[in-house]
Amino acid sequence: MHHRSLIAAAFVLSLGAAGPALSAGDEAAYKAALAAAENAEQQAGALKNQWTTTQQALTAAKKEAGTGDFDKATALAKQAEALANASIAQAKEQATDWKNADIR
Repeated sequence: MHHRSLIAAAFVLSLGAAGPALSAGDEAAYKAALAAAENAEQQAGALKNQWTTTQQALTAAKKEAGTGDFDKATALAKQAEALANASIAQAKEQATDWKNADIR
């Protein structure tokens, strides 16, 4: 089961990598992506499963937005959202998988 989570997370992250080619590159797109990422990060926090890489991506996105590079900032915000969503999926999966664990 754990391998399935890692594969799903890798897939989600690979989709996030396609973001820069698809993003509009304007400030509004960045703000929407940042809001979605922060919302997902809050949900991960509620599940007590926040990843440090998510926070790093959010910080990098804000830094790029500060320089005016909204293409890169949007891509980083989308990556942060994907990471947060993967951490949410991991928390939910592990919440039920422990019941199926083999006790040795």
